Amino acid sequence: MDITQKQLLDAVPGLYKARLDEFVASFNMFHAYFGLNTRDRIIHYLAQVFHESGSLRYVEELSSGAQYEGRKDLGNTQKGDGKRFKGRGFIQLTGRKNYQDFYNDGWCSDNVVAYPNLVSNFPLNQMVSMWFWDRNNLNDLADLDNGINGEDIVKKITRKVNGGYNGLDERVKFYQKFKKIIKE
Repeated sequence: MDITQKQLLDAVPGLYKARLDEFVASFNMFHAYFGLNTRDRIIHYLAQVFHESGSLRYVEELSSGAQYEGRKDLGNTQKGDGKRFKGRGFIQLTGRKNYQDFYNDGWCSDNVVAYPNLVSNFPLNQMVSMWFWDRNNLNDLADLDNGINGEDIVKKITRKVNGGYNGLDERVKFYQKFKKIIKE
């Protein structure tokens, strides 16, 4: 199930239009590979991505990444890893371990561990976000949306994406907007 520019603009009129073409193209190019093939999966993915990216404005975390220095849970074991492997992509992939795992899984021929800035570029910014989604079994959570518990599912997915509940209210609003616009 592909998405269109019109759907995204109808749901989020204030989105960052300069990145709209590449976002739609890369979404439609890769979504099937990562199992984003049902309405609920797509709606939940978009709700998270639009929050994480500031409605497509950012493909790199605004902070320096210094707060991730020494975070062994992210695989940041070498001096400078926090800044080097700060959040990038539409879902803000963070940490040496995640960059290494993405590279090891063979989704790109570019060495994103040696050149982490590449993750900010089209089409890797979308691909790495979908890879993170798939690797963390977020489609399985989205499948639990029975039409009544959607906001609870947004909360569960947010925890996996964010490690907490930062921006939960906005993620729920995006979910509600996309649910109205995207039909089977």
